[in-house]
Amino acid sequence: MSLLPNLGSLVGSPSQFVTASQGGASSLKPMTYQEAGVNVRGEPEALRRLAALLKPTADFLPVGKLSLGIGYFAAVVQITDELAVAISTDGVGTKLLVAEMLDKYDTVGIDCVAMNVNDVLCVGATPAIFVDYLAVEKLNPDVVGQLARGLAEGAKQASVAIVGGELAQIREMIRGVEEGKGFDLVGTCVGFVHPQRIVVGQSLQKGDVIIGLSSNGIHSNGLTLARRIFFDIAKWSPTQFVPEFGCTVGEELLKPTRIYVKPVLELMEQVSVKALVHITGGGFLNLLRVQTPCEVVIDSLPETPPIFALIQKLGQVPDAEMFATFNMGIGFCVVVAPEDADKAVNILQSKGEGARVIGYIGEIGERKVRILGRNLTLMPSG
Repeated sequence: MSLLPNLGSLVGSPSQFVTASQGGASSLKPMTYQEAGVNVRGEPEALRRLAALLKPTADFLPVGKLSLGIGYFAAVVQITDELAVAISTDGVGTKLLVAEMLDKYDTVGIDCVAMNVNDVLCVGATPAIFVDYLAVEKLNPDVVGQLARGLAEGAKQASVAIVGGELAQIREMIRGVEEGKGFDLVGTCVGFVHPQRIVVGQSLQKGDVIIGLSSNGIHSNGLTLARRIFFDIAKWSPTQFVPEFGCTVGEELLKPTRIYVKPVLELMEQVSVKALVHITGGGFLNLLRVQTPCEVVIDSLPETPPIFALIQKLGQVPDAEMFATFNMGIGFCVVVAPEDADKAVNILQSKGEGARVIGYIGEIGERKVRILGRNLTLMPSG
């Protein structure tokens, strides 16, 4: 039996779960993910159809049982009383187009590893095994070599073994920013966890503390909207130097997703962690993926990194859209009991993390995110 309740429209990535309310209004037409070409509104129905057809396949498991299925950061299959396997798959998305623009491919492999290991971490598992899938428009060994260096670096940061993968040459299907440059990079990670140590926010209580870990900028989400604003609306070149970034816009967008595996695993050895949340596609709505229906109150965010302020300014993007699309400077969250908060922050900071308390669990029962100081409430649709 799954540890998760019936989440209805919460199946899948919360990027589809739309914003609820926001104070104020702009006289200019705002730029949104939908306007940028990502069909956010159509995703819930597509995911419902996928889930309806795929969930019954859990009955085909030859050993073990499904502990956590479609809808969370990673699926979990319990193999024995002592061992469960967590698995997640994800790609890098349109961040790869920025790599093509700059002919710089040595960091996106880190992103590929990060997007998967961070998700496996969210169920309390230790990421261990990784495989990748690389599809190319035209085979270029130099590019493949750069991609491999990034994958190897990501594996080193996460302490996972890359044990295999697939290289596909599919010229008719892949397109990039220029003829011959197109490629896609996807990964799958397997991790291990004791069945009694699976963490999905199943015991959250009012007053529990949310600790935010700093991101490395945009990471690997919302790049379609960001690219549209920087390159189409603002007409910036990817090689344009931006003083706020201290580098070019392309270099800022390519900063690799941070990997939180080692510090969080160490934290879990010393502190009882109640929930782990990767702030990825869907922004702060990811906090609502925990098992316990609850109000999440964010009341102490650090200063937003310059990239998000510029995206919002250049695209006239509403606050609600920003917080439901981007990480806004917080790449991962850990929820602990109030009495463990100081110790948890100190441990994470001692490991080099930009960790701080950013909020708390409010009322139990209704799923919503309140961001104080922005007059902003985010809620799942449906």
